[in-house]
Amino acid sequence: MRLIRGIHNLRDRHRGCVATIGNFDGVHQGHQKILDQVIAEARRRGSKATVMLFEPQPQEFFAPDQAPARLMSLRDKLIALREAGVDQVLCVRFDDRFRSLSADAFVRSLLVEGLGIEYLVVGDDFRFGCGRDGDFTYLQQAGEQYGFAVTDTATCEIEGERVSSTRVRAALADGNFALAETLLGRPFSISGRVRHGDKIGRTLNLPTVNLALKRLRSPLHGIFAVTVSGGKFQEQSGAANMGTRPTVNGTENRLEVHLLDYSDAGVGKDSLYGEHLTVAFRHYVRAEEKFADLDQLKTAIWQDVEAVRAYFEKRT
Repeated sequence: MRLIRGIHNLRDRHRGCVATIGNFDGVHQGHQKILDQVIAEARRRGSKATVMLFEPQPQEFFAPDQAPARLMSLRDKLIALREAGVDQVLCVRFDDRFRSLSADAFVRSLLVEGLGIEYLVVGDDFRFGCGRDGDFTYLQQAGEQYGFAVTDTATCEIEGERVSSTRVRAALADGNFALAETLLGRPFSISGRVRHGDKIGRTLNLPTVNLALKRLRSPLHGIFAVTVSGGKFQEQSGAANMGTRPTVNGTENRLEVHLLDYSDAGVGKDSLYGEHLTVAFRHYVRAEEKFADLDQLKTAIWQDVEAVRAYFEKRT
């Protein structure tokens, strides 16, 4: 899969495509149905199946403090799109210059001149252009003018409700990981590179791996039973904390995982620093709390570890 970073990097070789446009946060079952639609049409035409997405996502640009938590980092999104069979992704920088494009300029300079679009798949509620003056009807009219087809996206419902990123976030907030997995088509996970922490876990005899989170906020907070994959691990059981660690006056949101029955997490010759790991969330244990001191924190963490161990034992 080819990644095109920015409109300014569009070249003749990128032209001639069947495309769709959106955030594709989570690349859930609804997104996958749209991608199937795009890929099938691209294969029929001998064109490139193309996804246009935005960084930052529009809501993060307009209202960063109110934007919904991301389900996926850009890296994981690109991996999921590649695995779905997409040929190329145009990642557009969403900034003041881009948001000022009129609907006409968006269609003419980006879709027609930039991508040489042949067929466009978008939702019938899709809005674009400065002032959001472009809509589905506008695209259909533009398609007739410039010679490309426009169709709306396939509908995907599960248990009688439309699949959406918002619905996935709601399932996660309720601790309903089974529903989230159904909506996503895979367990909800967060990936990241192992980095150095402040080593507090070692002083509690509970070493952890710390993953860098490249997102404004997380859709999850609390203590969880997880499995870890990547590097030497394949669904290694663990107890994870997602939060700010209020007992030690932490402020940065981070993901820390204590790997069950693994004693070399981040130390010695088996150092995990720099490894890219994927943490899949399996079960909600409790909310994050602020304890009076480290002794109370240690007691609570050991109880969490035992609860997580009991959960995995019950699964086997």
